[in-house]
Amino acid sequence: MAKLVPIAWHDLVEMLRKFGFDGPYTGGKHPYMIKGDLVLTIPNPHRKEISVDLLTRILKQAGITREEWLKKDK
Repeated sequence: MAKLVPIAWHDLVEMLRKFGFDGPYTGGKHPYMIKGDLVLTIPNPHRKEISVDLLTRILKQAGITREEWLKKDK
């Protein structure tokens, strides 16, 4: 089975858009993306990649499985 890998912030946003999220929007301390009633807080953009641990937590909150993520990435 393929593994999750660290991802750049811009790539995270693009992938979440493929899953139907709109944004990112600014507000509060962190940007967020919206899909229906779900508001997903994402990390602030920075030079370092988003770690696998943080990516896993974001996907869980977004209701996206690891398999769905890896399949859309291709």
